[in-house]
Amino acid sequence: MSRHVIIIDTSEIREGKLADLKEAMTGLTGFVEAHESEIIAYHVYINGDGTRLTVLQIHPDSASAEFHMKVAGSAFPGFAELIMMSGIDIYGNPGHELLELLKRKARTLGSGNVVVHELHAGFFRDGVPNPDTEGFSGSGSSPDQDPGNSNYH
Repeated sequence: MSRHVIIIDTSEIREGKLADLKEAMTGLTGFVEAHESEIIAYHVYINGDGTRLTVLQIHPDSASAEFHMKVAGSAFPGFAELIMMSGIDIYGNPGHELLELLKRKARTLGSGNVVVHELHAGFFRDGVPNPDTEGFSGSGSSPDQDPGNSNYH
């Protein structure tokens, strides 16, 4: 079974704070990319009307997520004037220390709602091509890629 830990933060963006939030999240994302070599993905999403923020983190294990919380965690209180956190969903086993760090973050930024989802079944493919990188073909599918094709293998 997978040891990966996936964390999804959801927040409401405070009125009039979208531009400030975008700037702050761009800075935080750059910091995470430069200082956290183990993290697999760190993506920031904002809905179409600019009222909702979702942050997706994919870590190889809970130690990577704990490291993120310790390295980037000092920046989190500054986001309180920009967002009201709705909650944090954790997919995988966070371990006690990471769970406590995430609960503290959720209380600092909003509701304090943290939910852990245990893995039931599935797999994770490290090294899957990124659609934003050269050489990825996202158009169409070949018989080898189409699960509905009887030649699929």
